[in-house]
Amino acid sequence: MVERSEVDENKRSTLRRFAALGAATPLSKLKSDDNGESEARDAIAGYVATTPGAHFSKVRDDLKLGTGEAQHHLRQLLDAGVVESRRDGDYRRFYPAEQFSSFEQVALGYLRRDTPRGMLIELLRDPDATGSSLADALDVSRPTVSKYAASLEEAGLLDREDGYVVRHPETVITLLVRYADSFDADATAFAAQADGLISFDP
Repeated sequence: MVERSEVDENKRSTLRRFAALGAATPLSKLKSDDNGESEARDAIAGYVATTPGAHFSKVRDDLKLGTGEAQHHLRQLLDAGVVESRRDGDYRRFYPAEQFSSFEQVALGYLRRDTPRGMLIELLRDPDATGSSLADALDVSRPTVSKYAASLEEAGLLDREDGYVVRHPETVITLLVRYADSFDADATAFAAQADGLISFDP
């Protein structure tokens, strides 16, 4: 059985790690306090900076916060203009304020989902990939691929007119590379080989 003190120390360690990142954000607008609230608030700001597009439950759970605690601090950060949010279906996703275009926010929202992220990575690796090959690579059904392909097309991330084509691929690649550590091992592996996929037009 895990002792309460061990859980509390684990939480404090997690908060301290992200609070160090959050301290670099424009939190001077917020009043500091003496009861530990600023550490939790800074940790949320740091977490959102390194995991943009995370939804509320992920922020709360990864930082080991209570629901009310997370809601309170996110509201303060939103009111102070440190973070901003965007509704994404049943989720509300959070981003550092004024850092991402609307398209980038939408892209990050889809990159936070396992199957759409996997589809985009596979298509960036192999632009000729078919629905069937995507289903095999991701170990999902063909209808699942079709469902997410339709959603990605509606979001402006995919063109299905002639096969599956990733739209604005350099932006998607840049987001995958920059935040690879906040996704999964496949994204990290993709980031390591992504140099040859980005072309520059001076």
